[in-house]
Amino acid sequence: MRGHVSRWLTSAVVIAVLLAFIPMGYAQQKLKVGFIYVGPIGDYGWTNAHDVARRLVEQQLPVETLYVESVPEGRVEPFIDRLVAQGAKVIFTTSFGFMDGTVAAAQRYPNVIFAHASGFKRARNLATYMADFYQVYYLNGLMAGALTKTNKVGYVGAFPIPEVKRHLDAYALGVRAVNPQATIQVRWLQDWFSPPKAKEATQALIADGVDVFAFTEDSPTVIQESAKKNLLSFAHYSPMYKFAPKQVVSGELVHWETIYLDFLRKVLAGKYSADNLQNVDYWWLLAEKAVEVGAEPGMMINPLFVSRLKAATVKTEDLGTLSVYDLVQKRIAQMSKNPVAFDPFAGPIKDRKGVLRVPAGQTLTVAELTSMEWAASGVVGPWPGEP
Repeated sequence: MRGHVSRWLTSAVVIAVLLAFIPMGYAQQKLKVGFIYVGPIGDYGWTNAHDVARRLVEQQLPVETLYVESVPEGRVEPFIDRLVAQGAKVIFTTSFGFMDGTVAAAQRYPNVIFAHASGFKRARNLATYMADFYQVYYLNGLMAGALTKTNKVGYVGAFPIPEVKRHLDAYALGVRAVNPQATIQVRWLQDWFSPPKAKEATQALIADGVDVFAFTEDSPTVIQESAKKNLLSFAHYSPMYKFAPKQVVSGELVHWETIYLDFLRKVLAGKYSADNLQNVDYWWLLAEKAVEVGAEPGMMINPLFVSRLKAATVKTEDLGTLSVYDLVQKRIAQMSKNPVAFDPFAGPIKDRKGVLRVPAGQTLTVAELTSMEWAASGVVGPWPGEP
């Protein structure tokens, strides 16, 4: 009997010692985090980029993630209900059209933490966040303006919402900064992910003489279709260099994980709760490394186009005359500072109707950027909601 007691005590001590070395996060149940996507995770655009970040989060933090893909924007609430029923304590809704549904759900579930991407409505348990591309689109515009031979640059837009208009306007400002004669031809898809519509829009723009393309549609269709005619393009959200290595110049790359990791670490540490998110708004740009200029990570500019960009020159007010290649490098450095030393939406800026939108000496605020409706000078095509 004494031997059994001795063995039991020894086992108890061993177990206690082992438990002492188990990190607290693993001794407890993992935090369940839900993600709601507007497109399929294989879209190779916006949704794919969020899902890549989700997987990185799960690797680096003691959390368990859940996700729902291809959710219609006007029907997000039932999917939020499903995630809550599955035990999600933090839910990220990742499309602008999910905004009102997320607000309603946050009211129904006051003990759940919500964060909505690209929106502007917050509550005690609802934060907002955005890894925004307007700086990167401006830089891509500088390159596009230098590389077009027809002076017609194309843009295939998804929905004409403020986010897409902001990016398109920044792109247009970049194009016109180096090529005042160029126009930016626009086609709207009314869809986030539709390869057939993207193909049709690209073909229409090619027929109109466009020779450089940018886009907001969550597939590489625009790149693939324009490459058939050996026309240039800029990648969108995910690295797309591999789809047309001789035609993709650069692009916009996102690192959503920078925001997700920061947000969830603060949740795990107790800094963020369902009672203090009213003023939490991530607006992360180049300075925060939430976005990157490039055809793929580490390739800011496709080497095939460096010599052409170095040969093209432009005169600027602040930097004098320099090559477009050097201008891109200097603007990246200026916009990577915090606070920034250059902003694409610094005045004076007039819209395409000649209305002064940004007076000299002023720069658009985040609130003005996220509610943008006007079209920049040089933009050609329909513009729903234009003031």
